[in-house]
Amino acid sequence: MDVTEERFGNDAMEDTVEILPKSSSADPLEATKRVTTPYMTKYERAKILGTRALQISLNAPVQVELDGESDPLVIAMKELREKKIPLIVRRFLPDGTYENWDVSELIVE
Repeated sequence: MDVTEERFGNDAMEDTVEILPKSSSADPLEATKRVTTPYMTKYERAKILGTRALQISLNAPVQVELDGESDPLVIAMKELREKKIPLIVRRFLPDGTYENWDVSELIVE
């Protein structure tokens, strides 16, 4: 099982959101026809940071300049702040379709 496909619990959000590597297949719904919100949810943020921190701890290349940071979670947060996390959020819709959102496209508050 790939690290990005691992399930972390029985939370309802786990069934509606999946984190994919950036090289995944194209989005079936065009970006102009998206129906979900452009805001990143707290559940997506937690899953993205956890997934990316795990990748960094397993020696994945870091996408930002390091200023002495060594904690993978701190580095992942810096990547998220600079919108450089190489992951895609797949949001499943009730009709069985899904939308792919690049992390750099989502608004983080």
